[in-house]
Amino acid sequence: GEWSDLKSMPFPRRDLFNSGYMFASVQTSRGCPMDCDFCSVAAFNGRRYRRRASEEVLDELETIPQKMIFFVDDNIIGYGNEAREEALKIFKGMVKRKIKKWWFCQASLNFGDDEELLKWAGRSGCKMVFIGLEAEKAEALEKVNKKLNIQRGVNAYETAFQKIHQAGIAVLGAFIFGMDGDTPQNLNMRANYMIRSGIDVMQTTFLTPLPGTRLFDLYLQENRLLYTDFPKDWDHYDMTEVIYQPQAMAPDILAQTMNDINQRIYTWSTLFSKAFHSFIDTKDFITTMFAWNSNINYRNVGKGVRKNQFLPPPKKKQLTYKFRRKTRKP
Repeated sequence: GEWSDLKSMPFPRRDLFNSGYMFASVQTSRGCPMDCDFCSVAAFNGRRYRRRASEEVLDELETIPQKMIFFVDDNIIGYGNEAREEALKIFKGMVKRKIKKWWFCQASLNFGDDEELLKWAGRSGCKMVFIGLEAEKAEALEKVNKKLNIQRGVNAYETAFQKIHQAGIAVLGAFIFGMDGDTPQNLNMRANYMIRSGIDVMQTTFLTPLPGTRLFDLYLQENRLLYTDFPKDWDHYDMTEVIYQPQAMAPDILAQTMNDINQRIYTWSTLFSKAFHSFIDTKDFITTMFAWNSNINYRNVGKGVRKNQFLPPPKKKQLTYKFRRKTRKP
């Protein structure tokens, strides 16, 4: 097939969805020109960035009954001035039409550069933004070709967080564990940064060579993938398992290190501290609740992992782990 134009795209049949969903999902754009080594977006949606018309997005928003919205775009503000203007039209249009929603989105680090954009995002109901920070060291970013973060520099992180907070918006910082060069010591330093930094919500995932990415092709060529019996083994490619041979440690060491880190970063004392600073920095109770609930969700995932048992690896493969929740027999 081909990557289609998004003009006059029909609205989703939301009447088919379960009425219990708290969030409605909206998409305003597809495609990403950044093409990071680990990311499947370019493979799935193409490198050519394209947007829906802002008025069509606003018309769709008016049909949605839920109070809370997730804009599923990989970067809500897009790339370049034209995309920026379209995003601004949506934010301003929500205010003008009195579309009173609480919403969160995904964006690149430069979301914190534009004060006008941030002001209208906040006024239109933005409560949280997901930013793929990936790592706190330039060397790690270079391993996965995270171009924008490398260009901006890791020293720009905190300034961006502060500006986003001033608009009443929380920052969900996503970090990757297991990049080439990562060691248990490096990963614990990454966790320390997450705890001490100005991000409000902490997300950890294993580096995962998803199909269609250059990372997958590289690891397949280097014979580093631990699961290659496709299509059955695609089930393992969900970012919760070590499915490849890391460069600087054994797979079981990476899995155990991640487990220990999740126990450490999601302690109640850390989460209460994050919530306190979220409220102080954003001065917005709803934003604080968005951040608090998100951290609790990640904590519950981590809690489930702590109760899990390690499964033995497949006989024909190298050592790897999968977490499985223990359940009582009926």
